[in-house]
Amino acid sequence: MRKLFFAVSALLFIYSVSAQEKLDMDMIGRIKKEGTDNSKVMDIAHHLTDVSGPRLTNSPGFFRAANWAKDELAGWGLSNAKLEPWGEFGKGWEQEKCYVAMTAPYYQPLIAIPRAWTSSTAKKILTGEVVLVKAQDTAALAQYAGKLKDKIVMTWSNTQLKPRFEPDATRFADTTLERMAAAEMQRPNGQQRQNQFGRFAMQRRMNEMINQEKPALILTMNANGSDGTVFVASGGQYAKAAPEAPPSVALSSDDYLRLQRLIEDGIKVEIEADIKTKFFDNDLQGYNVVAEIPGTDPKLKDEIVMLGGHLDSWHGATGATDNAAGSSVMMEAVRILKALNIQPRRTIRIALWSGEEEGLLGSRAYAKNHFADTANGQWVLKPEQSKVSAYYNLDNGTGKIRGVYLQGNEAERNIFSQWLTPFSDMGAKTITISNTGGTDHLSFDRVGIPGFQFIQDEIEYDTRTHHSNMDTYDHLVADDLKQAAIIVATFVYNTAQRDDKMPRKELLPPSRNQRGF
Repeated sequence: MRKLFFAVSALLFIYSVSAQEKLDMDMIGRIKKEGTDNSKVMDIAHHLTDVSGPRLTNSPGFFRAANWAKDELAGWGLSNAKLEPWGEFGKGWEQEKCYVAMTAPYYQPLIAIPRAWTSSTAKKILTGEVVLVKAQDTAALAQYAGKLKDKIVMTWSNTQLKPRFEPDATRFADTTLERMAAAEMQRPNGQQRQNQFGRFAMQRRMNEMINQEKPALILTMNANGSDGTVFVASGGQYAKAAPEAPPSVALSSDDYLRLQRLIEDGIKVEIEADIKTKFFDNDLQGYNVVAEIPGTDPKLKDEIVMLGGHLDSWHGATGATDNAAGSSVMMEAVRILKALNIQPRRTIRIALWSGEEEGLLGSRAYAKNHFADTANGQWVLKPEQSKVSAYYNLDNGTGKIRGVYLQGNEAERNIFSQWLTPFSDMGAKTITISNTGGTDHLSFDRVGIPGFQFIQDEIEYDTRTHHSNMDTYDHLVADDLKQAAIIVATFVYNTAQRDDKMPRKELLPPSRNQRGF
């Protein structure tokens, strides 16, 4: 028994040594100091938001931000800084003017934002009575066929606004982080997904039926909005051959429900509106911003560590938390590394994506162009796919990093646990096997490349800023973004310096229920 004990102890010691990461604590200290004392993250965010404006893909605002980012990266000394075309996206679009007011039974300006890829009102000042469409499905909507042309239309909502007794801004409680750390792998709920797709399909079909009626103006709302917050996205299509959708605006839910109550009470409601929007079709290509810090190790310099976030936004505001925050952190991370004159063994490549809001289009196309395509339901891998060690993403608002989602890759747990140890005092120590979906790391994970999203404090992301008219620079938390940039820079540096690439999961066949390339 004594011999067995020593044998087991020796094996455990060998395992612990072999699993020990080589951390350059001096470099981590320098990264912390540079990212704290000389941070440029808020200046970057200012240029991407206040200066560039809304960044809808292929809009003038997007290109202002993309070109500025490219030039800034090049100015810091990164190589191969460019706008890389990834394939056809479609038309750009921006709002030029938006005025909507109720004129009867009394005058009241309304909070309104045009929906993306919708057209202008035909008259300089459109006036008319509002028609309330009471239909919850396509069968009920059929009774309005032929009756909505040139009308101002709104559809009935069962939303009821209630006071909020919880703060908009929150951080993860320790108990919540503990539950995340203890989570086990969960299978996706197919029934929930099917129900969600069914609701989306029904709403899309109703929107199409209303658009076919060619109303003069469509009024909409999002049930999540309150207190003047307007959540707004698209009301039309960006594809090259897509017809222009009728004029459509999202109103604040407070205004929308007031109009609805008046009409249901038999009171005539009239509004006036002047909506001007513009489409751009001179260049239908989509573009990502990419730049590199070249590797220096003769054996590893052809391998790549990637980091990124999506640069595009919706247009209701300037896309500060979604996702100038993530783009600013990633730019600041590479700025820190360049300022410290690191000599990475592997090449470090930053990418700022377009088309994320329309379905991860920029990153998915990048993965197709660089890493893997499909043929006959199977992957066709390209040489670069095997050379990427990992991809790190940030796209959950302005909150500081609290840890990492493993994306089901249990082999990373021990590595990330050691990498987070120097940041425990900064609130980052949680590792969960779970995943947060809906952003660009999925494009890498799908093609067999380790792709990770960081856990971030939610702050006001879901309650106030995400896709809303409140998503502005003033909702960014400077200290949180500084902390995030320091941690990202360290993760990227550690990945670039490791002897081995990051462990990979099994590459699954292309899934038929995933959005394809």
